[in-house]
Amino acid sequence: MIRIGLLGASRIARGAIIEPVACNDSFEVVAVAARSPSRAREYADTHRIPIVEPDYAALIANPAIDLVYVGLPPSEHREWTVAALQAGKHVLCEKPFAMNALEAESMVVAASETGKTLIEAFHYRFHPLFARIMEVLSAGSIGPVQHIDCRFNVPIAYEPAELRFNRHLGGGAMMDLGCYPAHWARTIAGEEPRVVSARADWHDSGVDTAMEAQLEFPSGITATLSCSMAEDLPDGLDTVLTVTGERGTLEVNNPLVPHIGHELTVKTELGLSSETADKKSTYHYQLLHVADVLENDAKQLTGGADAVENMRVLDAVYSAAASCRGPG
Repeated sequence: MIRIGLLGASRIARGAIIEPVACNDSFEVVAVAARSPSRAREYADTHRIPIVEPDYAALIANPAIDLVYVGLPPSEHREWTVAALQAGKHVLCEKPFAMNALEAESMVVAASETGKTLIEAFHYRFHPLFARIMEVLSAGSIGPVQHIDCRFNVPIAYEPAELRFNRHLGGGAMMDLGCYPAHWARTIAGEEPRVVSARADWHDSGVDTAMEAQLEFPSGITATLSCSMAEDLPDGLDTVLTVTGERGTLEVNNPLVPHIGHELTVKTELGLSSETADKKSTYHYQLLHVADVLENDAKQLTGGADAVENMRVLDAVYSAAASCRGPG
């Protein structure tokens, strides 16, 4: 049994951890801590979590916990991930992994020094849909990859308390949404890119509400990443991945959360085919991967150098966008 402690009484923890744990006998959520003890108590009562710790430090010190889930704002990921690792806990850390690549490096170093596992919660990566995408591309049906187009748009209303509109907490469209397209492109290309250019729309709060970036990989593959959290977007998720090869295209509607509906389409000179994968939750498969890594020493699909490199891309995109930002 892998016993989980939740850092933060977060909305994401319910879908990412609490609900899939209820269907997985390998895990148990045993404790929660929040910035407000009363908030932690209310959360524990709602989700039937037996232990409420008075603060984050007490939770990571609890010997009854094997794995800490860090669902805090990105600005707190490095501090509490490192503290949990040094306390002898494994860590599943939400995306974006850190505030920048330097923080990410320090987190990965701490995992190496403590011998504990540190996984980045890119839940999409563990679903059979993405495994199928990689399988189709490896089979060569669309030929060598030439270009990857990735987008993730979802409207987010501005509120002063909304962390995605607070740059000091790690907000911004590229951080919260664009980290996924960056990861899709890097995973498919299998190498690290150079950011050729980037352009952002900036909010009065100082965060980017939209970003578009052009990438180039050493092999010559190019990629376009785009994301937006503009309030005037149509309701609902808009997540699409398109891979263009020499002999055709692969397109995936909703590679992010395929369990709420998706389609993988391949178009070549031989015709058009479409398919769907398993409709179990990406978070279900994320927990299966965590268990496989912890119990069977399986190879990690996220975290480590991969997490650092993804943050390097985000850093470079922001740098390129800032360099062409006009006055004001």
